Amino acid sequence: MGGKKSEAPACRKPKKQDLMHYLLFYDLATDYLERRTRFRAEHLALAWQASARGELTLGGAVAEPVDGAVLLFQGDSPAVAERFAATDPYVRNGLVSGWRVRPWTTVVGEAAATPVRTPA
Repeated sequence: MGGKKSEAPACRKPKKQDLMHYLLFYDLATDYLERRTRFRAEHLALAWQASARGELTLGGAVAEPVDGAVLLFQGDSPAVAERFAATDPYVRNGLVSGWRVRPWTTVVGEAAATPVRTPA
């Protein structure tokens, strides 16, 4: 008896409704602006690769003062943001003094992971 083998479900890409948003917060070292040039190209390449995979939606430093950064990820777990931080040259080279990932329950907007609308 012949038949086709089905693909294992473990390899499936998460569906849009499975995705959540996660904020990656960076605390920047006091000498971040002076030292970032050396690592910026590698950091930006990593960020654009994550964006191309659909993981990183937005990211950048906060201003006035430049003492932190926020990156918005989407995925089925916080692991996508955690992996980014673990490989980021800013983190590996001490430009980031601390980081944390927080789930963000997005409810309004076209890209909201869990849209909530009230009846008109």
